[in-house]
Amino acid sequence: MTLPGARTVLLTGFDPFSGDTINPSWKAVSRLDGDTIGGRNIVAVQLPTTFGGAPRALRAALRRHVPELVICVGQAGGRSALSLERVAINVNDARIPDNAGAQPIDTPVIARGPAAYFTTLPIKAIHADLLAAGIPSEISQTAGTFVCNQVFYVLMHALAGTRTRGGFVHIPFLPEQVEALPGTPSLDLDMVVAGLRVCIDTVLRTRKDRPIGAGATH
Repeated sequence: MTLPGARTVLLTGFDPFSGDTINPSWKAVSRLDGDTIGGRNIVAVQLPTTFGGAPRALRAALRRHVPELVICVGQAGGRSALSLERVAINVNDARIPDNAGAQPIDTPVIARGPAAYFTTLPIKAIHADLLAAGIPSEISQTAGTFVCNQVFYVLMHALAGTRTRGGFVHIPFLPEQVEALPGTPSLDLDMVVAGLRVCIDTVLRTRKDRPIGAGATH
């Protein structure tokens, strides 16, 4: 149920890419579209997996919905947990072409932009709450250099100097994506959706992150 006058949480996911027929990020966020969490309306928007189209679609969604909170979600095949991204870097370096055939190498996301932006989500608090709920979670130090990182950087650049908080979460493959890939990690869609609910709820309840050690040694 959508609450009249309620503030908005914007979720984004991507369309399928690299030959896949589904993208778990869109399947997950679309399940939450139209829900309410913490008295906020949840709106899900699909972004194209293209370097040219994703920033335009994201900026249009920000203008249209004027959200209080933005969580962009992307697929990270090979990971086994919800990965809470810490930092977006100002570089595109595509190992594979995007869905439009573009493959930028060593180009800035935004010319003359800062080298990096940190998430404004309380990722340590989210991490702890996810683990407490029995949902696999990790703090990630890199969102890669493909369209996911580009979207993360564009988001944080757009939100700089505002009160709107935002960040990026990578999720694993779904089980149906790895049926022919023995040993490849996956996570059930229901658990991913439950994890995103925890993420949103924790952000809305948390103004100052918890001092929990969750860094990396390499």
